[in-house]
Amino acid sequence: MKILTVLTYYRPHTSGLTIYAERLARAFVKRGHEVTVMTTQYDPSLPREEIMDGVKVIRVPVVARVSKGVIAPTFGFVATRLVKQHDVVQMHLPQFDAPGVALRARLFRKPAVLTYHCDLLLPSGGFNRFVNFVVQFQNNMAGLLADHIVTYTQDYADNSPYLSRYASKLTPILPPVELPDPEPEAVSAFAMANRLEERKPVIGMAARFVTEKGVEVLLDAMPRILEKYPKAQVLFAGQYRHVMGEQKYYDRLIPRILEYQASGHWRFLGNLDPVQMAALYPNLDVLTVPSLNSTEAFGLVQIEAMINGVPSVPSALPGVRQPVLMHGMGKVSEIGNAESLADAILSVLDEPEKYEGDIEAIKKAYDPDSIAQEYEKLFEKLMRK
Repeated sequence: MKILTVLTYYRPHTSGLTIYAERLARAFVKRGHEVTVMTTQYDPSLPREEIMDGVKVIRVPVVARVSKGVIAPTFGFVATRLVKQHDVVQMHLPQFDAPGVALRARLFRKPAVLTYHCDLLLPSGGFNRFVNFVVQFQNNMAGLLADHIVTYTQDYADNSPYLSRYASKLTPILPPVELPDPEPEAVSAFAMANRLEERKPVIGMAARFVTEKGVEVLLDAMPRILEKYPKAQVLFAGQYRHVMGEQKYYDRLIPRILEYQASGHWRFLGNLDPVQMAALYPNLDVLTVPSLNSTEAFGLVQIEAMINGVPSVPSALPGVRQPVLMHGMGKVSEIGNAESLADAILSVLDEPEKYEGDIEAIKKAYDPDSIAQEYEKLFEKLMRK
């Protein structure tokens, strides 16, 4: 099967969406499919074409940026050629160009499947409201033109204004999750490099430093946590400097974070590759995902932590709460409530044995090969139609 995957950002850009797309594309290749990823050349230094883990990546030049999006005038021209050459088209939303791609799939009689990752909610402001409106309009056009829509959980679908419109052509499929097995030497070396023996317990947060992730909720929860565990520290893995569209948010929070850094209660790790993440997780006592709105639909990092035996404390957002509710490894906190977050984290730290789960069953449920098979069944069904 020739599969065309279309999304705005692909590797080396790092986000939950790009990681999902990369894992699924690699799994398709391992199962014998021919996969092409069509994306944008958001960084001019990136090659226009390359092969990554057996996946052909084609990047369309960008002429300008609009908020967190890009303008690529030749996107439609390239999409016309690639859609015609492939058997099925999979698009990752939110994506401005999705309706044009879906229309081409319809014209060429190729099944078009949308994978809907989350709602788009940009920070307040007149221009961002306009961008939100345009992208929501484009997403709705793509939903009308596509043959089917995939989302992570029924919980998120039931609570999403977008997905509730397309219930008749919706299938929940769990996201693909994989990490290298942690090497004991690497885990120990990570602990030594970050002097973790001096600062316990360790609270992990793995995300980009963006408004919707709720970093301020964790900051507000820290006094309560430190009252009971004076040597506790936060390890923040992910991009935290120069995140597109988030400089004001960073500037607002960084003075408080610097105070915690100076006292050894907060450490930024930056972007970590999969091997480094595999060394990080076993050093955590708990992971937290205090996200604030529906731009977060699941939180893949929760499953990465769980398969390393680490419980999670997410907010009660639809979809985001599901890993804990499904697998019992953690406790859900109220959205945006620092007291609730502190209580949940302390509960997990006080009685970790209560939040152990079936790690092998979790690994199997999210194995990329299993997820690729679910997509294959859907593609074949649509192709028969």
